[in-house]
Amino acid sequence: MTYTTLPPQSAIYAPYTVIDKSRQGMPRVEADRVAELAGLTDIELARILNMSIRNLHRLKPDDKMARDASERLLLLTNLLRHGLDVFDGDAETLADWLRSPIRELNSQSPIYLLDTTTGFGLVDDVLGRIEHGIVG
Repeated sequence: MTYTTLPPQSAIYAPYTVIDKSRQGMPRVEADRVAELAGLTDIELARILNMSIRNLHRLKPDDKMARDASERLLLLTNLLRHGLDVFDGDAETLADWLRSPIRELNSQSPIYLLDTTTGFGLVDDVLGRIEHGIVG
């Protein structure tokens, strides 16, 4: 798998920025960049963005995604940035963690829960506990 490093703009998007950028629509090329942070496949990315793989592939790099897909992409960006921070920038460790069953997540893998906004919150909470040394 291919992983990219954390982009220079490593700050997490603030809630109102997520709202504004979601409304404007995020370009498809940004989805590819974010997916590379943790080596997400197109199938995984499409599931997280709540899109069919076919619709994801139909988008040209500069095409803007719909509001819901854009919001999910921004939430994913925030989550991956948090995860990279927690795992000291180690994208491979983050990718492995995302695909491993976690007891605190009802023995489901974090990536499995990222098809819902509630799942994003649960996964981010677990990352926060890891960050603060709180083992559940």
